[in-house]
Parts: sequence; C-alpha cells; structure tokens
Amino acid sequence: MEVNNLTLEQKATNFDTCCHINLVKKFAWQFVIKLMTRALEHDATKLKEPEVDLFVKFTPRLADTQYGSPEYNEALKGLKPALDHHYGQNRHHPEYFKNGIEDMDIVDIVEMFFDWKAATLRQKDGNLRKSIEMNANRFKISPQLVKIFENSMDLFD
Repeated sequence: MEVNNLTLEQKATNFDTCCHINLVKKFAWQFVIKLMTRALEHDATKLKEPEVDLFVKFTPRLADTQYGSPEYNEALKGLKPALDHHYGQNRHHPEYFKNGIEDMDIVDIVEMFFDWKAATLRQKDGNLRKSIEMNANRFKISPQLVKIFENSMDLFD
C-alpha cells in the first residue's frame, strides 16, 4: 500500500511507530556512546601509579597461572594494593560497589563481560565459560545473568 493511499488512522499509527523507532535509535546511540567512552578509558589507572609498578611485576606471573588456582590467588595477594585502588576507580568491577553486581548498570555489566573475555585471552588455559562459572559464585550472580553471559560468549571472537 502506498503512503498516499493510507487512511488517516494508518498515517497516525505510522507516525507513532516512527516516533517509537526514533526513540529506540536515540537510546541505542546513547548506550553506544557511553560504551565507547568506557572502551576509550578502560583500565587507564593501570598505566600510572599507584598501580603500574605492581601490575608490571605481577601480570607476567598471573599470565602463567590458571585463573582461580592457588598460584593465581597467591600472586593476587602481592597485587592487592594495586587491585584495591583499581577496583575503587573502575566501576566495571563489582568490587567498586557496596552491593557488587546488584548496584551495576547495564554499561558496567557489558564492560565487565568484555573485560572477562579479554582477560581469558591473557591467561594460561583461559576459558570464558569457566570464568563466568567461577565469577558467578564469587559475585553471587543470578542464574539468569549467567545464562545471558553464556549466550553471549560466541558473539565476540
């Protein structure tokens, strides 16, 4: 049906639909801009004091261990002062918030997921599925959000 042949009711409905479509586009672009800003600023605190020296010292040790292993956890103890600062400055970490994941927004969650994905690529035998499973327990992540993470694993290779 051509636009000129539409009834007034159809034109009014189409106008409302176009307004809805444009609002969704607006919100999606707002999200993209916020996420791109986070991507540009991601982990910048690791590049300067008080974090840089400890990350230089412990990152190679962490890369040679399995996530969650006793050796990994031992290396984290030495990195703790830098991690405490890092978590306090970067809201994509559940530790940033009093109530962890529960206080995060959707941009925080997406950045955290990407951070986990990237971290597995630096880790000896890195495995995103295993990281999600371990972090689900560590951060008390709901089964529904865990499933969303699992459903999203293959989107970013």
